[in-house]
Amino acid sequence: MLRIAIMGAGRMGSLIRATAEAARDGAGGARFQVVAQVGYDPAEAARAEAADVLLDFSNASCLDAALAYARSARCAVVEGTTGYTEGQMEQLRALGRELPVVWSGNYSVGVAALRHLVAQAARELPGFDVEIVECHHAAKADAPSGTARMLLDEVTAARDGAVRPVYGRSGMCGARDAAEVGVHAVRGGTVAGVHTVMLLGDDEEVTLAHRAASRQIFVNGALEAAQRLAGRPAGFYTFDELMFS
Repeated sequence: MLRIAIMGAGRMGSLIRATAEAARDGAGGARFQVVAQVGYDPAEAARAEAADVLLDFSNASCLDAALAYARSARCAVVEGTTGYTEGQMEQLRALGRELPVVWSGNYSVGVAALRHLVAQAARELPGFDVEIVECHHAAKADAPSGTARMLLDEVTAARDGAVRPVYGRSGMCGARDAAEVGVHAVRGGTVAGVHTVMLLGDDEEVTLAHRAASRQIFVNGALEAAQRLAGRPAGFYTFDELMFS
């Protein structure tokens, strides 16, 4: 049985807990034991019981508390919080030199496949313009989404870095240049997540999209990542490495 702690008591954190507590192995035994769930109080994290894996789906402001807990418990970390600065990401990479850590802006296997398809299309259609549009629920705090940033990274790598991200457009912005990649955020309602990548050429268009019907797909992927990460040597892993290697 894998002992897990959850950082974050919002919708994702609550769903992770409910799913983990209901999960059973082939013999009918519990797959997980939730030893702690904490919200935004660093003192609460400091008092929490040690786990094998910490799943952090909280807020960028909670990173220090998550790092302190991981170092105290000497546990693996499944990091799913988005909106981190580059400095905060470097803190996570530094933690990976001590402990096994995985960070992803999206724990859906379908989104992982979408990233691979986007990279292939961007390479094989070099003359096509690329636009990325993401839509999320009204309460989402960061924009663009972590997934949209990951998709942008795939396009950037496929185009050898010769891209210029443009985050929305307004006014007399002039004609689009060939290096632009538009990244657009839409917010409203209770949308779990929709990501669309359009590759627009002369007289033809390729559209790749992923639609999440609920947050359950992200929870399932995060718990699977936790099982695969536990017991690994220290390192800063990708979701792809855990799921497909």
